[in-house]
Amino acid sequence: MTESRTPASGAARLNTGVAHNARVWNYWIGGKDNYEIDQQVGEHVAGMFPVIREIARADRWFLGRAVRFLAEERGIRQFLDIGTGLPTGDNTHEIAQRIAPESRIVYVDNDPIVLAHARTLLTGTSDGVTDYIDADVHDPDAILERAARTLDFSRPVAVMMLGVLNFVLDTDKARDIVRRVMAAIPSGSCLALTHPTFDADLGGEGQIPAMTFWNENATPPITARSREDVATFFDGLELLEPGLVSCSQWRAGPGSAAPVPQFGAVAVKP
Repeated sequence: MTESRTPASGAARLNTGVAHNARVWNYWIGGKDNYEIDQQVGEHVAGMFPVIREIARADRWFLGRAVRFLAEERGIRQFLDIGTGLPTGDNTHEIAQRIAPESRIVYVDNDPIVLAHARTLLTGTSDGVTDYIDADVHDPDAILERAARTLDFSRPVAVMMLGVLNFVLDTDKARDIVRRVMAAIPSGSCLALTHPTFDADLGGEGQIPAMTFWNENATPPITARSREDVATFFDGLELLEPGLVSCSQWRAGPGSAAPVPQFGAVAVKP
């Protein structure tokens, strides 16, 4: 694995006095890579919106099901995971390379603590490649340029955008990011995406005050979107069954978890 930022520059950006999404998310799923401020903000948000921990777990389980589906049923051997967050158990490369050891995975994030952990945790098989790019989702051209050093964009790629477009506050900009990324990869490539919603049918109304608190006390700022807006991220792509659903119920087995206000879907580029 290679990485593109020096330890000193990453440390210079690390602010342990302000809660950060990657670390708070890690706290919600039971991880240890967080600070007191992350725990305090995480507890406050969970008090306002108790289902947030279920959302965090459901999003992680969606990742596992989606990567297995893409590797086993779609035969994908390249993954571009944008907004990977802090490494935990069964990361994208571990699942993909367990199925196909030759799989190549590029992770993208811009939190310095994620970078620090990526150096030691995101190691792959001897047959495959696992790489990390320190970059921002708002700059898809830079992501694509650097990912092309590891991935072959003439062959299908699975783009993972789990819980990341909610940090792109302008919906038109978010759509443009998806379009530009998917335009760079060939037919047969796939997009796996999750996104929080405020839709009442999934119990998302509580997201609004919780996100208001978050935006006043943590970073980066976040937004939820309606089903209609999330669906537009898949324009020009073919949604695969079961379509755009709560991420907890995407290809989940009988007796699966209850719906959570976080959409999930996988689509293929025709």
